[in-house]
Amino acid sequence: MNFKQKLAAAAVLSALAATSFVASAQTIRIANQGDALSMDPHSLNESLQLSVTSNIYEPLVGRNKDLSLAPALATSWKQTSPTVWRFELRKGVQFHDGTPFTADDVVFSFGRMKGDGSDMKATNSDVKQVRKIDAHTVEIETHAPQPILPDVITTSYIMSKKWCEDNQATMPVDRRKGIENAASFKANGTGPYRLRERQPNVRSVFVRNGSYWGKIEGNATEVIFTPIANDATRVAALLSGEVDVMEPVPVQDIERVNSSPNTRAVTGPELRTIFLGMDQKRDELLYSNVKGKNPFKDVRVRKAFYQAIDIEGIKKTVMRGASNPSALMVGPGINGFQPDVKRLPYDVEAAKKLMAEAGYPNGFEVTMNCPNDRYVNDGRICQTVAANLSRINVKINLAAETKGTYFPKILSRNTSFYMLGWTPTTYDAHNALNALMICPDDKSGAGQFNLGAYCNPKLDELTKKILVETDKPKRNAMIKEAFELHTADVGHLPLHQQALAWGVSKKVKLVQMADNYMPFKWMSIEK
Repeated sequence: MNFKQKLAAAAVLSALAATSFVASAQTIRIANQGDALSMDPHSLNESLQLSVTSNIYEPLVGRNKDLSLAPALATSWKQTSPTVWRFELRKGVQFHDGTPFTADDVVFSFGRMKGDGSDMKATNSDVKQVRKIDAHTVEIETHAPQPILPDVITTSYIMSKKWCEDNQATMPVDRRKGIENAASFKANGTGPYRLRERQPNVRSVFVRNGSYWGKIEGNATEVIFTPIANDATRVAALLSGEVDVMEPVPVQDIERVNSSPNTRAVTGPELRTIFLGMDQKRDELLYSNVKGKNPFKDVRVRKAFYQAIDIEGIKKTVMRGASNPSALMVGPGINGFQPDVKRLPYDVEAAKKLMAEAGYPNGFEVTMNCPNDRYVNDGRICQTVAANLSRINVKINLAAETKGTYFPKILSRNTSFYMLGWTPTTYDAHNALNALMICPDDKSGAGQFNLGAYCNPKLDELTKKILVETDKPKRNAMIKEAFELHTADVGHLPLHQQALAWGVSKKVKLVQMADNYMPFKWMSIEK
């Protein structure tokens, strides 16, 4: 580390040490490479954000430890017609401020998620109307039959209508524009933990909700969440006992964490797929030396980029084997994944030939946007991709930055070439198709995270049919066809599924879920 990094590391460790006096057998200290960007559960559809806020807020339908569906704020649900689902709401539930939870909060929250500034539009793009039947019953009507609606709404968190109105937070904040309101810093959910303190990018403190309706299996009365961007500092904090849980463990430090007498690395497969996207809509790229045209509109250029990336080299040297190279935008564990689909071969000479055929024998320059504190080794992956592409005479101007500024930039489509990771929250391929690959529709929210605006009307048609098809073999055949179209178009450049690696004190018991969510209610610390 340089002098500036050492100073930052010392400051972080001092801050952690300052909190140690409140630590007891019931205090768990968690460190992550980044922070949730807001406490507003509708402001950013990103896994870390949703993981953190899921301890405060709850959906109608949740997940068990094995990711199967579980009753949450709804005790039961059923389809009363092809386009209508009825949900019986849990009685006796209170928000953290004591306000009773009712159907009015559900209607309000779904409306909020479809409003301006919401990053949950894509998740709820097929919801036509949410109706209150009585105080503890609601109906959700969809535009077309939606057999997997309960899976779809597992990250649609419910807020208090009264609290939002009292705090002028009836609309979600738009992280793309840097707008904030009371819901950015305060929180009032029904979940097992309450927010006691929020210092963005410094620390957030959560305390056990003594009036929680459900069972809290763990014994943590307090959880202190601290972002530590620097890998070495984060590992040092775990090994020294300053934190009890941290993630991710850099792949090169897994053995070190396991060899410590007081810590262990908890590893497992993750459902997230890391990929690269390209602006395929603009007639001229925003950030390139090519003027008057957009090279990414040519499938030969997209294919050349794909074949110039040495994915096995990235797996070996950057990920140290802790990745699963992917040919699809979804991975194992997602319904619709096809294990027999192979990546295009890594072939620099073939890539050069494609570039020449497309009219770029001497390559071109383009800026590549990447986060450096969101995914496992994200900055190093992008550096390696840039080095790979230099072999076909493409000069990458790498713009790597913290997720706090990265996501607002790329989510506003202010990019020519970018990295993103995606975990389908429904554990079904339709989620990825509808969010990442369908033609963007700002009104409905479909294609909300298709940031390069890849578009194939036939894929759109299939995606809409997949949503409503109830015959599983027929539905899976359509998913296969949709992926074949996307693969032929080289709509995106899939890289890999990264592996989960959490550093955990041997005093801590927890549950590692394949979606990388970290529920506090299943965490315990023992003497």
